[in-house]
Amino acid sequence: MFSKIRRRFSEITTFVKDVANDPRIPERDKKVLLGLLALILSPIDIIPDWIPVFGQIDDIVMLALILDYFFRVLDAEILLSHDPWDMKSFARLRRWSGVASALAPSFVKCRLWRYVGSPYQ
Repeated sequence: MFSKIRRRFSEITTFVKDVANDPRIPERDKKVLLGLLALILSPIDIIPDWIPVFGQIDDIVMLALILDYFFRVLDAEILLSHDPWDMKSFARLRRWSGVASALAPSFVKCRLWRYVGSPYQ
């Protein structure tokens, strides 16, 4: 079981690195994503975690913003070109991220991202 977890973590790490190095994604968006990840992993929070319920909301919203960017803003062709999993897993993750992205305020999403997708999709 430990080897399966290690393999999955390695796949996710490789996926994130490959997407981060993709030249089709604007540098500003990459910096914003890195900042959001750093805030999620950091022990310093916008709302302290010791406050019941509200302490976890900032982490959940930041995770929702990241998932929204990957699965709603970016073109699927960018993600699929780096995707280490099968299409069924990708579709499941995309469906789950749609639920999660509803937790992020739309006015924040509109002001945050600069990526412009392909007009042919």
